[in-house]
Amino acid sequence: MALKDLLKTAPIPFEPELTQEVLAKLGLAEGHAKELVAGIAGCSPYLRGLLMREADWFAGALNLEPEEVFTAILASTGAQAPQELSIQLRIAKRRVALLLAVCDLGGVWSLEQITRRLTEFADFATQAALQSQIRREQARGKLPGVSVEDVADCAGIVVLAMGKMGAYELNYSSDIDLIVLFDETRHTEENYYDVRAGFLRATRNMTKMLSDITADGYVFRTDLRLRPNPSVTPVCVPMDGAEAYYESEGRTWERAAFIKARVCAGDIEAGNRFLERIRPFVWRRHLDFVAIQDAHDMRQRIREHKGLGGEIVVLGHDLKLGRGGIREIEFFAQTQQLIAGGRDKNLRSSRTDEALRALAAKEWLPSDLAQQLIAAYRAHRDIEHRIQMLRDAQTHKMPANAAEMDRLARLCGWADTGAFMEDVRARLGHVHFATESFFAPDEKEELTPDAAELPADLMQIMDSWAGLPALRSPRAVTIFDRLRPDLINRLAKTTRPGETLAQLDGFVRGLPAGVQLFSMFEANPHILDLLIDICATAPSLAQYLSRNTGVFDAVLSGRFFDPLPSSKQMSEQLAGVLQDTCDYEEALNGTRRWFKEMHFRIGVLVLRKLAPLEEAERAYADLAEAVLQQVLPLVQRDFARRYGVFDSQQMSVLAMGKLGSRQMTATSDLDLIVVYRAVGEVSDGRRGLAQSAYFSRLTQALITALTSPMAEGMLYEVDMRLRPSGRAGTVATSLAGFETYQFTKAWTWEHLALTRGRVIAGDVALAEALEKLRRDVLAETRDPESVRKDVRDMRNRLAVAKTATAGDWDVKDRAGGILDIELLAQMFSLLGKKTSGEPDQQLQDAVAEGLLGREDCEQLSRTHRFLCSFQQAHRLLMEGRFDPEKLGAEGMDFVIRIAGCENAEALKSEIQVQTGVAEQIIVRNLS
Repeated sequence: MALKDLLKTAPIPFEPELTQEVLAKLGLAEGHAKELVAGIAGCSPYLRGLLMREADWFAGALNLEPEEVFTAILASTGAQAPQELSIQLRIAKRRVALLLAVCDLGGVWSLEQITRRLTEFADFATQAALQSQIRREQARGKLPGVSVEDVADCAGIVVLAMGKMGAYELNYSSDIDLIVLFDETRHTEENYYDVRAGFLRATRNMTKMLSDITADGYVFRTDLRLRPNPSVTPVCVPMDGAEAYYESEGRTWERAAFIKARVCAGDIEAGNRFLERIRPFVWRRHLDFVAIQDAHDMRQRIREHKGLGGEIVVLGHDLKLGRGGIREIEFFAQTQQLIAGGRDKNLRSSRTDEALRALAAKEWLPSDLAQQLIAAYRAHRDIEHRIQMLRDAQTHKMPANAAEMDRLARLCGWADTGAFMEDVRARLGHVHFATESFFAPDEKEELTPDAAELPADLMQIMDSWAGLPALRSPRAVTIFDRLRPDLINRLAKTTRPGETLAQLDGFVRGLPAGVQLFSMFEANPHILDLLIDICATAPSLAQYLSRNTGVFDAVLSGRFFDPLPSSKQMSEQLAGVLQDTCDYEEALNGTRRWFKEMHFRIGVLVLRKLAPLEEAERAYADLAEAVLQQVLPLVQRDFARRYGVFDSQQMSVLAMGKLGSRQMTATSDLDLIVVYRAVGEVSDGRRGLAQSAYFSRLTQALITALTSPMAEGMLYEVDMRLRPSGRAGTVATSLAGFETYQFTKAWTWEHLALTRGRVIAGDVALAEALEKLRRDVLAETRDPESVRKDVRDMRNRLAVAKTATAGDWDVKDRAGGILDIELLAQMFSLLGKKTSGEPDQQLQDAVAEGLLGREDCEQLSRTHRFLCSFQQAHRLLMEGRFDPEKLGAEGMDFVIRIAGCENAEALKSEIQVQTGVAEQIIVRNLS
């Protein structure tokens, strides 16, 4: 449809007497086009001049589709000679400006369409200008080693669009912020300095072509000051130098600027590689709450420099930098993106409105607030465009006098200037309130006006933290000083402040740095509450946190306290974390980060009584299963890269012990057996291996991937002693070999262990074959008396080995303890030819088979659950042997409540009574 037929709205003429000449020149006597042109000519001196200058062209454009007009404008600038191209670009800019003003004021295109077309023209002009200058330098022989063909991608020069241009958000009279780099690896060392000199000339001449004002106007005011250290660096910077700068000296405002960065001209591929390399600089791995203070400080400096403080007055108000303006909304969005975007790629949009929607979708801000800010942002941008349409001035200020305000109001479609100003003022006020409460809540109210008192000896502990690594920097000290009264108040509210502070002291002393963590506590007081709770209850978890403070990030995810996911859901989550990771080491570190957060989450939910201990057992096992399901393929791909593969090969992991029965604790290791089958004698890699050596090394690589300490710690300890022949056997066993061993060589204790076996990772077909083999082994007929004798002998050997280490609080190895009950349950499962691996089900199966009385079954199940609950709490709260003195009173209270006892003595007595009864049942059933 023709442009003239799409027009829907029109400004109200401010100077109607000035419209007749324009209408006459265009030959417009009626219709929407007449109303629109009259409104434009009667409000904007700049647009009136454009209409007169481009009357013939515009008259023709009204009869074409808007997209067709835009495309034709770009096509009209095909000159290669710089001087001719310069004129063509200026003519094109006038026509683009007029077309977009008409489409904007006439309601043809949305705000997003207008800003995108402006940006597309800026991209086009930048590419054309740069390419013309590179062509000129190459033709003059000033770029040694550069051919005519290299001109197509500008011989390695890259132009990054920053700011609004980078986000496709250019306003009507924007300048354009560019960073110009060049890929030094494309040029030899002997040509480097000559090429660099040529690139500097090309960059300066490109800028002049775009910026200089001539009789034909200008294209874009161009700003190159966002490059690294602009006061001392040339206008075109080598990529390696820029990368080194951002890695070592880059500041928060530069990180924010790169949220919108985009390659717009030159060598697109090289530019995208550069942006990928500096991605870790922009998007931090952990939540970055320091960005809040940095952004607030930046806002304050802008206000002071521009004199923008005080009450909001619409006359003369800076709609971009002033209170409640565009920059406030952009800072608000970008700061929260910097906080969380490193963990969530969905929050990395370069467009402000899209970023606000994404933040709301991920519950980083309320949905109604996001919608309010988006609406305000769009309204501000519309008015900003019209301010600049008045006189093509690169300004964002509302008019300072009443007459000019009347003109702007009419251009915005308001007949009542007072109502227009009140609408603007109210919107500015709403934005200012919303953003200020985020950046500087303490400026509205004192969070902790009066700190509680702690005894002098406790205050001395806190005073002793001065000089620790966590408080080494002045910035850390400043943030902690603000946090300290709140911390004291929270400590004073605990049941035993001294014990809690003792654990907090260990936490603080273990911190390598404090700025990020203290900033997080300041911005999220509930995280500090959680830390105090952990210090009061779980010393082991507090020590863990001092080494892994990044796990606090997970608490802010919005779903931290939701019900725990299943094994399948965990595996899918981890797969999502790793989906864009190509580097093997990075993938293993990414797995460790995710693992630590999920492990921490399980523990916290147990502490907060949001997950029962039985659920925690399953969750810890599901976590290990998810890790193995994702790590095994990583290891296989990396191994195949070096050693190749066989014509056909399969590998599966059989979980044994507590992982097999899904009864893991917070500190459990992994009991594994690896089984494979393959076709072929030697793998097809450059360093091919025979089957046994191949799968043994592959299994060792898997063990290393799980156990090696890396930058993000380790995953699990791995125990392979349950494999055929134990330590004497190979770490990986062929399916045929595993079958032969189980039917001809395996001891009774190995078949007992197999009752808890469960395939958790690897190839499905092999997993099915392995599970069938396990069931076939367990289905074998056995002599009951022989099995009982083997179990008695095994129990006696274990009792002798553990006597020296058993204590009053030992619930695993003592007579009648966890190991005894599980051994009896496995024996019954073996005698009854059952395949369930869970002890409680094994005992119930024994009743069904007539091997165990119902009362004995119920007593053993009750005792086993009681002892496992105690063990789970023990492993969560502290490392090593259970010690009430080291655990502390609040931690002991947690254990006592979990066990359902009144006090510690009652708990100890209950352990003795329960295990004594269980031992009698076990002895009776083994005789």
